[in-house]
Amino acid sequence: MLLRLTLVLVAATALTACQSGRRGPAPVEPQQAVLTVPTGAQSINVRANAETVRQTIVANATERGTPIAQNQPNMVVLERTVAGDNPALDSEFGPSDNGPRKFRIRVRFQGTGCDTLVVQDVAVVNNAGTALEQVFAVTQPQYNPRDSLVGLKSKAESGARCI
Repeated sequence: MLLRLTLVLVAATALTACQSGRRGPAPVEPQQAVLTVPTGAQSINVRANAETVRQTIVANATERGTPIAQNQPNMVVLERTVAGDNPALDSEFGPSDNGPRKFRIRVRFQGTGCDTLVVQDVAVVNNAGTALEQVFAVTQPQYNPRDSLVGLKSKAESGARCI
């Protein structure tokens, strides 16, 4: 009886050791989504790392007094309030009579080392910050000029340590 009990204990211990030693496949790190350029957005390649690009955007916005709505490692969102009446925007996007109208500029960036893709898109926000907020993606080039990205590229590259 003692021999049988000893064998059962040894078998149970061996079985436990086998099970705890098993491991599943190594966890796979999630890959970062590929940055895409939607219709109406502007894009540019910058010879600077993503952090330099982010710092340049934040510095430019601060210098101009443009409010920063979001400041994340791979995206900065700026919002500028449209002052006064704007019949052209009213006719295209409808009235914004229950809250302020804003331009929302979203700048996303992704890259490695000295190769960063920067994508900028613009939206018109009617009744911003209210329950009646409406967001309209803007695809017309007059609302999203490439000039701002060219300026960003120049400033970011001048502050980068890339050859």
